[in-house]
Amino acid sequence: MSDPQAVKAVLLEAGLVVDGSGGPSWPGDVLLQGDRILALGEGLRGRLPEGLTLADVEVIDCRAKVIAPGFIDAHTHDDAIVLRDPLCLPKVSQGITTVVTGNCGISLAPYRTPQSKPPLTLLGADSFKHATMAEYRAAVDATQPALNVAALVGHTTLRFATMQALDRPASGDELARMEALLDSCMADGAHGMSSGLFYEEAFAAPAEEVTALARVVARHGGVYATHLRSEMQQIIEALHEAGDSAFNAGVPLVISHHKCAGPANWGRTKETLPLIESLAQRQQIAMDVYPYVAGSTVLREDLVDGVIDVLLTWSDPHPEMTGRLLSDIAREWGTTEQEACVRLKPGGACYFQMQEEDVERVIAHPLTMIGSDGLPHDRHPHPRLWGAFPRVFARYWRQRRLFTLEQAVHKMTGMTARNLRIADRGLLRVGTMADVVVFDPETIADTATYDKPHGVSEGVERVFVNGVLAYRGGEGEAKVLARAGRMLTRGS
Repeated sequence: MSDPQAVKAVLLEAGLVVDGSGGPSWPGDVLLQGDRILALGEGLRGRLPEGLTLADVEVIDCRAKVIAPGFIDAHTHDDAIVLRDPLCLPKVSQGITTVVTGNCGISLAPYRTPQSKPPLTLLGADSFKHATMAEYRAAVDATQPALNVAALVGHTTLRFATMQALDRPASGDELARMEALLDSCMADGAHGMSSGLFYEEAFAAPAEEVTALARVVARHGGVYATHLRSEMQQIIEALHEAGDSAFNAGVPLVISHHKCAGPANWGRTKETLPLIESLAQRQQIAMDVYPYVAGSTVLREDLVDGVIDVLLTWSDPHPEMTGRLLSDIAREWGTTEQEACVRLKPGGACYFQMQEEDVERVIAHPLTMIGSDGLPHDRHPHPRLWGAFPRVFARYWRQRRLFTLEQAVHKMTGMTARNLRIADRGLLRVGTMADVVVFDPETIADTATYDKPHGVSEGVERVFVNGVLAYRGGEGEAKVLARAGRMLTRGS
């Protein structure tokens, strides 16, 4: 084609179309025009819609490749990184076209804190500056990252905005101010609220506080996602609390990064999954999961038991220790691992606290979506930041055969769009937004490891965001080509 400016449409031809619904795949073509899917079918080259000629169309040969909806990362902490590093290479290179931010109770907005420090450090300590969701949305739109952003409002951020002390339940006046802030954020298009009751800043919040806020979300048609109060010994009680809070508020529930953590709890997904299925008989409920046996969060000595491996991802007082095992650091210092943990704080770590059999049960469950839960501000991040989605295909579909290709894609696309109330995404349908990924099903795989976590995945060949070719991989150096992402508002 001699004149690239003359291209009016892109024809993805002769691929295996996996449409995101979970239904059967089929060989055929997908035609993109502008930011929408214009047509689907077989042999579209010979029967283009009226107004298009072959001279107007860029044809891309997709033989032996999968054409699927762009992946939606159900659980991220990308709130700030989409502004700081809008190329978003770790995510776009996986085929991810939308990230859901504001998880675990921590969102950048609405930040109106009377506190002297921001909530936790998962998003970068100097990132909190957006007093309203409208301000955050304007910042995203002005930056235009390479992928789309759908935001949740963090319960902990609401607490910071209204309370002087967080080691107690909110007072009536404080709760009323939280409700007003949340109502404003939902009116500005937030998709729902998240909580992180596991963390110290929110642990004192009773279920009644969460339920009252979830009712605000319900009025706007949003969702409630929660990092449970416990993923260890008290996980059954925590699941009941989350289920009751969402049920009493009348809001759909998403259980964040479901796991049974700690050796004493290994195997308990045999208890938790039937309980979740039981709850699903009375209310809308879903889970997300990342495909690894290690989690990653801030340094906490209560998570250091001397049994599991703990890999340091960052430390303010001792950055030179980043990337090392806590056991080796403790041995070098002549201390216990818990004492070393205290000396390294503030910091973060990967905790190898899950059993593979539990991970497999959760990831194969029909209520489970895929979320990376990556921490992009860590100096030595968990490999899930760069590799979670291709790893699902490589390990759990291609090797372990825990589900079909269509089910794997569904867990990353249509299911997520439905559960998170993300309109016009997640399915290949005529008229839906043209977020599309083309990948090689035989080679798609993660390359990021715990030792070398910054690894571009293999097999992801093209990623379109809102109809624009945002990423090209597979030949030479992987590269983000364009930034065409948008801030997605609920129902838009």
